[in-house]
Parts: sequence; structure tokens; C-alpha cells
Amino acid sequence: MTTRPLRSSEWFAGRDELALQNRSALRSMGFDADFYAGKPVIGIANSWSELNNCNLNLRDLAEAVKRGVIAAGGLPLEFPTISLGEEFMKPSAMLYRNLMAMDIEETIRSNPIDGVVLLCNCDKTTPAQLMGAASADLPTIQLNGGPRTVGNWRGQPVGSGTDMWKYWDDVRSGKMSREEWNELERCISCGVGACNVMGTASTMTSLSEALGVMLPGVSSLKANDARRLAAAEATGRRIVEMVHEDLRLSKIFTPAAFDNAIRTLSALGGSTNAVVHLIAMAGRRNIKLPLSRFDELAQQTPFLVNCSPSGKYLMDAFHAAGGVPAVLSELKSLLNLDCLTVTGQSIGENIAAARSHDTDVIKTVADPMAADGALAVVTGNLAPSGAVIKTSAASPHLMQHRGRAIVFNDYADMLARVNDPALPVDADSVLVLRNAGPKGVPGFPEWGMIPVPQKLLEQGITDIVRISDSRMSGTSYGTVVLHIAPEAAAGGLLGCVRDGDEIELDVEERRLHLHLDDAEIQQRRAEWQPLPTKHLRGYPRLYIDHVLQANEGCDFDFLRPESDSAVEFVPPTVGRS
Repeated sequence: MTTRPLRSSEWFAGRDELALQNRSALRSMGFDADFYAGKPVIGIANSWSELNNCNLNLRDLAEAVKRGVIAAGGLPLEFPTISLGEEFMKPSAMLYRNLMAMDIEETIRSNPIDGVVLLCNCDKTTPAQLMGAASADLPTIQLNGGPRTVGNWRGQPVGSGTDMWKYWDDVRSGKMSREEWNELERCISCGVGACNVMGTASTMTSLSEALGVMLPGVSSLKANDARRLAAAEATGRRIVEMVHEDLRLSKIFTPAAFDNAIRTLSALGGSTNAVVHLIAMAGRRNIKLPLSRFDELAQQTPFLVNCSPSGKYLMDAFHAAGGVPAVLSELKSLLNLDCLTVTGQSIGENIAAARSHDTDVIKTVADPMAADGALAVVTGNLAPSGAVIKTSAASPHLMQHRGRAIVFNDYADMLARVNDPALPVDADSVLVLRNAGPKGVPGFPEWGMIPVPQKLLEQGITDIVRISDSRMSGTSYGTVVLHIAPEAAAGGLLGCVRDGDEIELDVEERRLHLHLDDAEIQQRRAEWQPLPTKHLRGYPRLYIDHVLQANEGCDFDFLRPESDSAVEFVPPTVGRS
């Protein structure tokens, strides 16, 4: 238990005239000084929004958190933040991840907050909150809204996102009628909450738990499960204790903890988006996570979780089988078990009694889904700074492939031509999408899962090699190479590829290569011109000018510290000028 003064006391027990004004502000909200005197102020960062269906239950969770805070002797003060919803935000919620991180950091920095509860759910809300909180470095705990209830269509469970892509291919190939498609719409999302597959939302909340920022076993609880409200109350109680213990995020976000998260990502068969987010989160604490570290640890870590899109089951089955604690228990011989967590105990202590209750859902190390990693990092002249492929969701026969390129210069070009019957595509072709990366759009949208051309679907071909400087949804699948860095818009060789060029993918050799001689490459580079941008002002302009490449986490260059000394949180000067 710390005896250091509370940070909030600078506001409420500082200079007489300013403290009076600040106490008066609380009094206007109905809080008498006798109620909160000497108590820690707990900020509750709520990303609830009616523009984000995944996060709609966060209002109820916030009330439960408040109960826990008050019961533990704290003063809860809820505040709103921007909310990043995948369905509505165009071109991508990823464009605004860094903005939300700034929102979180600056709200914490500028207000009388001693500790913070982060309420998240949809894909980008989880890493955005943790990026901002890592920079602020106060006692921090996170709670997600949980995956939504599983829908059912004609006797079959349907997973958000993943099954939609599969059925859409059936519509395009004529196997499914429009009437059936419309019927499916009524069944695929049965309530609020995040996607109920191991997409980016569930991957990132699972990794938050694996990092030690959520209470054990909480991340996979369904959105409408009453136990989630109980977990919210426990979260509120725990953050008050963390303030008294001075248990800051910097004590949890360590290099060893991020190694644990990378191994967990591999075991989950989780979203490739997590690679970008983990790099960004670690970067806020001046922890370097090169892509080579992901590849190294992935190849040492068995793929264990039989969840869609890399497996059979949905998130309700994952939770029933034991959730993240069961996965960590299976991996314990590979983990850094001494890493500290929000419980005040180590990861090893948290998972001491955990185990898989269904070894068809969460496999054992002795009988895994695959013996090595669920993702791989490839390099070569097309991706000198690296690119990623989710091997657990790819076709084994395409892991070593050489084919001729069909190039789409941007997303609009791809949409206009990919289903053209005259497109000169066959099963050996390599589809290339460029100018869809961080700077190129801007925002790094999830456009990388280029649709298999309709003419191939009609021939029964459901997967071909696709490469891009874009991302793909964590609910997606296929032999798709993503995050090519540097991107075309930043002068990467991807911008010089032409139709008919031979491209080689060799995942075993970690190679992505454009077969051109050096003289031809140099000539094409000399001729290359970036596409003009329409974004000449505002936040998109800021994004283009300052976003880092995918292999560096796509954070802003000015938000990442250059040294350990720059990591320190600089508190505001309390008072008025």
C-alpha cells in the first residue's frame, strides 16, 4: 500500500482558491467533499456509441464499474471518448485509432484522475485505449463488452464476418439465392457485442488479458452474460486497490509481457491486425517489437485454438472450454510466468488452476492444431521491411507459389475489374492490390482480402494468392499476404509491379520476390509517380504526414518516445494562468 499523495489532491487540496473551484465543480454534480475527501478518483473511459453496435452494452458495464469503485472507497467519474466501430466508419476505423489514443491520453493527463478503467470492445478501441494509457502511465485496468450471441441459420450456427464472407462467395457463384442471402441477414448478428469469431476484436481483448491488463477469464464472456456485470464490479473494486498499490501500466507492459502476447496470438490463430497493434502499444513504452520477433516466437509456439476463421468453433465454445487462462496454461512452459498483472499477482499465479475443459476447442500442446505458428513474416525485394501472412487461414498448396501478377492500382480499380469475365485470371495468378496502405488511402483499411474473381468461383476455385499493402479483417481467411512495407504510396517496389510480372511466394523460406532484374527495377522506380491525394487538410492530412509504416505499428512518429526518458508522463501544471 502506497503512502504517496493522490494525484487528484493537486486539484482538490492544493492552492486554496483553485481547490475551492475544483471542489465546487464536484459539488455541482452532487458530490459533497465529505464523501470523496482522501479517496482516489477513478476515471471510466467509455467508448459507448450508437454508431458502434459492438459497444452498446458499455453503459450498463460502466454503472457496474461505478458500484465497485464506490464499494472499494473510490470516486468514479465517467467520461466519453470517440468510439471506433468497424461497420460504419469509412474508409476504416484504423484511420482513427491514433486519434482515439490521443483522446484517452490527453483526457487522463489533463484531469484529476488517479486510476482509469478502459471500457472497450470493437477492434480498434482496445489497442487505442491501451496506447493512450501506456503513454499516460497511471494505474490502468481494461474491461471489454464481450462477443455477441451466436446466431443460427437453418440449423447452423453463423459467425459474424467469417460466415458472411463464405456465404457471399456462394451468392457470387450462384450457389445461394438472394432470398436466402436476405434471410441470413436476419440471423447473423443476434444482439450487441463484438464479432463472435476469433477476429480482431476477440483477438485484441484476449491479448489484453494475456498481457495482464484484464482480470483473468473475462475477455471471452458473452456480452449478455450476467457474469460480465459481476466482472465489471470486480474491475471497479480492483482499480481502487491498484491506485493504492501504485500498480501502473509501465509495470505490466514489459518486453517479457509482449513476448507472452505474441505467443498467445500464435496459439489463438488470431488476427494479423494484432501484429500492428502490439507493435504500436509496445512502442508507447519504448519497447521495440521487430517483425522478426513475431516470426521467431510464432515458429516456436503451437497453434491450439480451434476457432473460426482458423478453425471450427465460435467464441461461446472458446469461453466454455476455459478461454484465455486455459490457453496460457497450455503454453506455460513457453511463457514468462513472472510477469505482473492487474490482479497484483503474476501470470503464473493467475493460471495455476486453469485447464482446457474441451480439448477439441482448446487443444493440448501434445495434440495441437499445428505444431508451429499460425502466422509468418515474409521479406524480399517486394517487402524489404516485411509482410505478414496468416498461415492458419491459408491454403497449404499455395504456401509455395509462383505466378503472374494481375495488378489493381487502387481499391476502386479492384472493385471495377475483379469480377470482369474478361479479366485474364486463372488459378495460378497472383492478385496485387496497392495504394491501400497507411498513407495511400489514408488509414490502412481492411481491403487486403481481394475477392476471388467470380469466374474462378464458378470453376470451383476458392483461393488464390493475393498480396497487398493493406490489411484484412480478422474474420477473413485465404492465402493473403498483407502489410507489405514499405507501401506503394511510400515508394515501395509494390508500386512498380506490372501485369504479367512473375511473383514468388515461399512461406517456408520466408520470401516474397518480384522476378525482375535490377536494371528494370531501377528504370521503373525512376518512372514511378505517387497517386495524388485529395486530403490537403485536417486529421487525414496529419495522418499522411506522420503515420509510420506497418512494420512500425502505424502510430504517429511524434507519439513514440525516442528514449526511455521520453517515456515519462509529464503531468499538467494544475492551475489557471
